[in-house]
Amino acid sequence: MKVPLSWLREYVDLPAATAHEIADRLTAAGLKLEAVTSYGHDVKSVVVGEVLAIEELEGFKKPIRHCQVEVGEAAPREIVCGATNFVVGDRVPVVLPGGVLPGGFEVGARKTYGRMSEGMICSERELGLSDEHNGIMVLPEGTPIGADVAELLGLRDDVIELEITPDIGYALSIRGVAREAATAFGVAFLDPADVSPPAEAAPSYPASIADASACDRFVLREIQGFDPATPSPLWMRTRLSRAGMRPVSLAVDVTNYVMLELGQPLHAFDATRLDGEIVVRRAEPGEKLETLDHAVRTLDPEDILITDRSGAISMAGTMGGLNTEISGTSTDIVIEAAHFSASGIARMSRRHNLVSEASKRFERGVDRELPLYASWRAVSLLAELGGGVIQPGVTHAAIEIEPVQISIPSGYPGRVAGVVYDRETVVRNLEQVGCTVVEGSVEPADELAAKLAVTGDDMLTVTPPSWRPDLTDPNDLAEEVIRIEGYDKLPSILPGAPAGAGLTPGQRLRRRTGRALAASGHVEILAYPFFGERDLDNLQLPADDPRRLAVRLANPLSEDEPLLRTTLLPGLFKTLVRNVGRGFGDVALFETGLVYRPSEGAPATAPVLGVDRRPEAGELASIEAALPAQPLRAGVVLAGEFERSGWWGKGRQASWADAVEAARVVAREAGVVLEVRADRHEPWHPGRCAALYVGDVLVGHAGELHPRVIEAYGLPPRTSAMEIELTRLEELTPGPVQVSSISAYPIATQDVALIVEAATPVAEVEAALREGAGELLESIRLFDVYTGAQAGEGSKSLAYSLRFRAADRTLTVEETTAARDAAVALAGERTGARLRGA
Repeated sequence: MKVPLSWLREYVDLPAATAHEIADRLTAAGLKLEAVTSYGHDVKSVVVGEVLAIEELEGFKKPIRHCQVEVGEAAPREIVCGATNFVVGDRVPVVLPGGVLPGGFEVGARKTYGRMSEGMICSERELGLSDEHNGIMVLPEGTPIGADVAELLGLRDDVIELEITPDIGYALSIRGVAREAATAFGVAFLDPADVSPPAEAAPSYPASIADASACDRFVLREIQGFDPATPSPLWMRTRLSRAGMRPVSLAVDVTNYVMLELGQPLHAFDATRLDGEIVVRRAEPGEKLETLDHAVRTLDPEDILITDRSGAISMAGTMGGLNTEISGTSTDIVIEAAHFSASGIARMSRRHNLVSEASKRFERGVDRELPLYASWRAVSLLAELGGGVIQPGVTHAAIEIEPVQISIPSGYPGRVAGVVYDRETVVRNLEQVGCTVVEGSVEPADELAAKLAVTGDDMLTVTPPSWRPDLTDPNDLAEEVIRIEGYDKLPSILPGAPAGAGLTPGQRLRRRTGRALAASGHVEILAYPFFGERDLDNLQLPADDPRRLAVRLANPLSEDEPLLRTTLLPGLFKTLVRNVGRGFGDVALFETGLVYRPSEGAPATAPVLGVDRRPEAGELASIEAALPAQPLRAGVVLAGEFERSGWWGKGRQASWADAVEAARVVAREAGVVLEVRADRHEPWHPGRCAALYVGDVLVGHAGELHPRVIEAYGLPPRTSAMEIELTRLEELTPGPVQVSSISAYPIATQDVALIVEAATPVAEVEAALREGAGELLESIRLFDVYTGAQAGEGSKSLAYSLRFRAADRTLTVEETTAARDAAVALAGERTGARLRGA
C-alpha cells in the first residue's frame, strides 16, 4: 500500500515529523515499511507563465515554436518549445534557467533551432505528476503569474510504502493507515467515511441477493447526465499515480480514488447497457463471461457473479464484464458497492489467476458498513467533477448478520505478554482499536473465556468494529492490546532451562559427527530432501531394491523431484556437480540428515482426524502406520585431490580408502569399531565397494562409485562416496565412554611385515593381529602395502606397526616379542599370513 503523506495528513493531525519518523511509528504498530519515496523536493525555479506570443519556425521536420512567456519578471522570457497543444493567453509551468526538475534534471539557457531558449515549458510527466507527455500542461485560467508551481500543484510530497499482511486488510486504505497513525501519535483522527448520505428513500436501480453465502450487503446508486469527456482533476490523477494506480477516466478514477481512500472497492456500470434487475448469485455450469481484459472466462459453479437478464456482467469483487464497461459515451452510471464473502473472492481470484486491487481487499476483509457511505462519496465526486445529477433513492439489499462478541478476562493480555496490564489499560487500548467494551461475559458463558480466566479477573465483553473482521477470539484481542502498548516495551527475558535437560544422545552424536568430519577436511552441505524417479535409475538400483519404495509428495516443489529421498547420495552428487561446474574440482562434501523409508504395504496417506476430541489409540496407530521410518544418516562424497598439491610437493587424489576412513571417523565418534568387508551394492563399483559392519549389524557402505553412475550424474572420474546410518550406530553405542588411565611408562614398538594372498582382506589380518597381541597392545597401524616380485606372484606384503604399553611397568623386549609372535601366529592360523623373509 503506497500512502502519499499529503493525503494522510488530511485525516490525521500529524506533528511536524519526517516521513521516516512516521514510517517508524507505523512499523512499531505492526505495519511493515517497504520504502519511502520522495517527490519534488529537488524541484526549484518552476513558476507560472503566460504565453504572450507564438512564432511558428519553418524548415524543421517537426513543429517548433518560439514563444514569448511572461513569468513575472522585468521582461518576458524567450522559450523554444515543440508542443502544439497551447495557445496565446494560456498559463503554463515554466522552468527558468538554473531551475531543477524532478530527478535532478537542471535546465539552462541555450541556443537551439537558431533561437535563444531561456528555460523550458513543462508537461505533467516532466513535473513528476503523471505519465502524461502528449503535450504541455495547461494550468487553469487566473492562475497567478510567477507563482511557485511546486507549492501550487503540491509537487513536494513523500510516499510511504507499507507491506500489508493478510490479517490487517483495513490498512489497504488511507482511512486505515490514518487511524493507525492517529493512534501511534496520540492525535485526532478525521474519518473520511464520516459522510452524511440522504435518508434511504425509494430504491434506485433494482437489485437482489440470491445467495446469502456469497454476499450479505449490496448497494446501488445512480447518476445521470454525467459528462464522460470531463478529465480527472490534476490533484486526483497525481494522488492515484503516487498511490500506484494509473489514471484512466473520471468515472474509473473516482471509483479507484474512493477505494484507496476508504478501502471499499466499487464498480461503475453503464446504466444503458444493463438489462433488468441485478442479481448476485453463484455461476451456473458452463457459464462464460468476457472480462475487461478481453479474456473469455469459463466460470466455476463456486464463482460469485453479478448478473442481469442477459447473464453474467461482472466477476464480483474481481473484474467487471466488457459488455457493461464505462465508455467515452457513458452518461448514465450505476455505482455498485458491496460486501462479498472474503473466502469466496479469494478462491475465485486464485481459480482464474486474476488478482486485482479489489480482490486484494475483499479477500482480506472489507468493512461491512462502508458500502452506503462509499457509494455516496463516489456519486458525490462524480456529480461535483463530471456535472452529473445524483438520482434520488438507493438500492440496499442486505442480509442481517449478528455482530461478533468476544468474552475476555481483563488480565489475559498481560498473561500473554508476560507483563502486567491493568484493566483500564486493556479497555482503553481495545477502544482505541475501535472495539466496544462492556462489563461481564457473553451469555451463555463462553467456555474458552472461562478456561482463560483466573481468580480476580474481570470478564469483559468486546464487540470488534466492522472494519476488523480479523478479531475473532481472545488471543486476537490480546495481540491488539500488546501492539498498542508497544512491542518495544515487552521485556526480553531468556526462559530458564529446566534442570537435567540437555541434548539427547542422538543429538550429541549428530553434532560430534559433523565436527569430526569437518575437522578431517570435509565441508558440510544441506540439500533438499527430494528426488525423482530419474535419480533411482541414475543410481543403477535394481527393480526390487527397497530404496525404490519412496513417499510421494502431494504438492512437490518440482515435478522432477516429487519423492522424499531414501538415500542422501543424490543430493550430494548434485551439489558436487554444481561445485565442479563453478571451477571447484577438489571437493570433499558431507551431509547429515533424515531419509524416508516407507514399509511395504503401508497406507499411502494418513487419515485426517478432527480437532474436536483427542484421537483414540487406534486412530493414532493408523497415523503411525502411514508414516515412513526416518533414520538419520551421514553421507560423504569425494572428488579431485584430498591432499592438495603445492610448494611442498605433489598431492594425493581422493580414493575409496578416504571414503572408508570417513566412515571410521564417524564410527569413532559413536565409540564403536567398524569391520570392513568387500561387497557388491549399488551405486558403488562392484570391485571397490566396502560394507561397513559393527559386529553383525550392517551400518553402511563406502567405496568408489560405479562408472555408469559417474556418467549419469556427470561426476568427475573415480568419485568416491560413503553413507552410514547414525541411528543404528546410536543403538550400538556401548554407553558412556570408559576412560582408561594414562600410563606413565614408555611405549615399545614392534614392526611386522606379513605375506598374504592378494585377495585376503586387510581387515581380517588386522583383526587377527589385534586379538593375538592381547591386552598389552595399545594400537596397530598399517603403514605399507607392497605387491611385486619380492612378495611373490598372487601375494602382497602388509607392514604393520604395533605399539605396546603396560600401565604398571616398563615392558621388556621379551614381553613385546612374545606378544608380537602371538599376534603373527594367530594371523597365520586365520589368514595364512607368514612373516616376510621367513
